[in-house]
Amino acid sequence: MAGSTAGIVGVHGIGKYNYYLDAGRSATGAAEAMRLKWDRYLHASLGGQARGYFSEVAYFSHLLAEDEGGDDPRRVAAVEASTQRVVAGWAANLGFGEHFTGALRSFTGWLLTRLDRRSAAFAELFAPEVAIYLADQEKRELARRTVAEAIRKNQPKVVIAHSLGSVVAYETLWAHPELEVDLLLTLGSPLGMRNVIFERLLPAPINGRGERPKGVRRWVNIADKDDIAAIPPALASSFTGVDVEELVNLDWIDFHTAEKYLGCPALHPHLRPFLG
Repeated sequence: MAGSTAGIVGVHGIGKYNYYLDAGRSATGAAEAMRLKWDRYLHASLGGQARGYFSEVAYFSHLLAEDEGGDDPRRVAAVEASTQRVVAGWAANLGFGEHFTGALRSFTGWLLTRLDRRSAAFAELFAPEVAIYLADQEKRELARRTVAEAIRKNQPKVVIAHSLGSVVAYETLWAHPELEVDLLLTLGSPLGMRNVIFERLLPAPINGRGERPKGVRRWVNIADKDDIAAIPPALASSFTGVDVEELVNLDWIDFHTAEKYLGCPALHPHLRPFLG
């Protein structure tokens, strides 16, 4: 694309392993393919002359892929159990009740048969990647290191983090307080999801509250009203230092994609000061 980049680093969300495969198992190729696509999504919304907005999209999906960790039966069993706990906790946030009888495995199968197609497809992507990120500390650290390296290398003014990427970005910025950004923009974030993510964050919330990372000057959170990953959609009730919350109406069916979020006009007033 023509023009210089605007100094934005992106952090992607769930379900992006296909970029790695399409790039011949190259994380660098996957990151570049995603950067070009995110540039197009944002340009379609902002209009004007075509330009590069993103310096880089930090790519970590291959690190969380189940087939990348070998076939150790103990590890596979641990991942399956963690995945089932994520599904159960997520379902509780959706209103399926807080207590479940019987084995988690049985409950998980029962739940997926009763969800509508969009929710079932989402759960099958969301639960395994979230479970691996939270349960496998080595992979968790590798994902955070990938994001830290992208921020350190590009020194962006803005970090835009989507979906699970908002969790990785939040933890990365806390783990590396020397990394400073003017704006953290979280899109469709599950950071506040109780009994799934919130209580397991690093650093752990204190007295039921998390806090804006020290190197972040401003935090804006945007969530679609129908986004079943962003539960609750507002983060200010759980985190100190969220400067702006925007509840938007993107698309009832296509409710969680980066394309819809990057194309949302609610981003414009927050990004314009950084676009030159």
